[in-house]
Amino acid sequence: MKTLNPFMISGTETLPLIEGGKGVAVSTGLSSGAWAAAGGVGTFSGVNADSFKDDGNILPQTYSGRTRKERHEELVKYAIDGGIAQAQIAHDTRSGAGRLHVNVLWEMGGAERVLHGIMEKCGDMVHGVTCGAGMPYRLAEIATQYGIYYYPIISSARAFRALWKRAYHKCSEYLGGVVYEDPWLAGGHNGLSNSEDPLTPEDPYVRVVALRKVMNEAGLKDVPIVMAGGVWWLDEWEGWLDNPDVGPICFQFGTRPLLTQESEISAQWKKRLLTLDPGDIMLNKFSPTGFYSSAVKNDFIEELAQRSGHQISYSPEPSEAHDTPLGIGARKREVFVTAEDKTLADSWVSKGRTDSLKTPDSTLVYVSSDKAAEIRADQTACMGCLSACQFSNWAENEKGSTGRKADPRSFCIQKTLQNIAHDGKVDQELMFAGHNAYRFAQDPWYKDGFVPTVKELVDRIRTGQ
Repeated sequence: MKTLNPFMISGTETLPLIEGGKGVAVSTGLSSGAWAAAGGVGTFSGVNADSFKDDGNILPQTYSGRTRKERHEELVKYAIDGGIAQAQIAHDTRSGAGRLHVNVLWEMGGAERVLHGIMEKCGDMVHGVTCGAGMPYRLAEIATQYGIYYYPIISSARAFRALWKRAYHKCSEYLGGVVYEDPWLAGGHNGLSNSEDPLTPEDPYVRVVALRKVMNEAGLKDVPIVMAGGVWWLDEWEGWLDNPDVGPICFQFGTRPLLTQESEISAQWKKRLLTLDPGDIMLNKFSPTGFYSSAVKNDFIEELAQRSGHQISYSPEPSEAHDTPLGIGARKREVFVTAEDKTLADSWVSKGRTDSLKTPDSTLVYVSSDKAAEIRADQTACMGCLSACQFSNWAENEKGSTGRKADPRSFCIQKTLQNIAHDGKVDQELMFAGHNAYRFAQDPWYKDGFVPTVKELVDRIRTGQ
C-alpha cells in the first residue's frame, strides 16, 4: 500500500486517521485520548457524555423537573458537565500527541449552548469540532469565536455548497476539513435526501469527487475531505491516496474503535460485534429525528417494525374510503375505517394488541396495553434531547412543540442510548453500527475474540490491513 503520510490537521502534523464520534457516553475521553496518543485525531462526544460524582463513579442522568422545559435545562447541564469531564480525560490521556475533537449533533437539544459551555472551559484542550445531523450554519461562527477548527459532516456536495454560500465563506480560516459521511455505509443517523433511494447505494468515490469539485471552486483545494462510512482496510481505498480528483483525504473510523480495550461499551456489546453476519445492520426510518439511521437488527428494531406493521388508516368522519365504524380507546369513541381494516383490527385485538394509538398521519397503530403504557410514559418523561422530536412532539421553540401529534411509531432515543451505553441488554436497545460491522467476524485479526488496544488498532490500520 502507498505510504500514509501525515499532514496538517487542526493546526499540527497528524496522521490522517480520525476516530468517528459516537454520542451518548460511547465516544469517551479514554478512547479518544488513546487515539490521539497513537498519532491520529481522537473524537469524544459532547452529546450527553458521562460526568462523575466525587467518588469517581458515573453520575446517573436522572430528571426531577416537572415540565419538559425544566428537564431540558437539566439535560443541557448534564451535557456540558459531561463534555468538560471527557475533554479533561482525553487531554490527560493523549500526553500531548495527536489532536482532539469534540463531536456534537446540530439537531440535539441545546446544541449551541452545549458547545459554548464545553468550549468556555476546554478551549485549550480541544482543537476541533465535528458537527452533523442537520445543516449547522452557525458552526463556523462558533468555532471561530474560540479559535478552533470546524468539520461539518455532510452527505452530498449540494449540502456543502449550501453551507459554504450561506455561512462558511465568512469563516474559511478555521474550516479544518469536510466530513463526507456516506448515507449508505455509515452507522448512526444518515443524511439521505428525499431524492435518494435508501435501497440503491451510490458510489462514494463519485460523490466525493463531486464534493472536491465544489470545494475547489470555492478555493478550498488544500482543505481535506474526511471519508466516513465503510472504511475497514485502507488498501481497499489505496486509489484515493495521492489522487488529484480526490485531493487531500483523511479516513474516519466510527465502528472499529468500539472494539478496543479502551472502549467503554459493555462486554456483551463487544461480543455481539464479533458475531454479526452480513445483512445484520438495517437502514431504517424509525428514529424520532426523522432521519434514516443504521442499526443492528435485534429485538428492539423488530418490535418497531412490527409496531408499524400493525397499522391502519382512519377518518374521524365517514367517507367513501372509510365507511366502517370502529370504536377505539377506553370509551370506544367512533372513527371510520375500511371494512377490511376493521377485520384486521379485530384480529390484532384478539391476539393481545388491545390498544390503538393515533399517529400524525391519521393512522392507528395497535400495540399491547403494556407497550402502550411504556410509550405514553416515555413521551411524558421527555427532556428535549432533540431540537425537534417526532416521538414526543417536543421542539426547541417558544411553543415547546412541533405542533404535530406525537408519533407512537418511534421511540425515546435518549432512553435507549443511555441504556445501551450503561450495560443495557444489547438485543433490547438501539445498537447503532456501520454497515461493515459484520467484518469483525470475517477479519482474521479478531480471531478467537481478540480485542486490541487503540494503539494496536491504529498501527494495524496504517499497514493497510
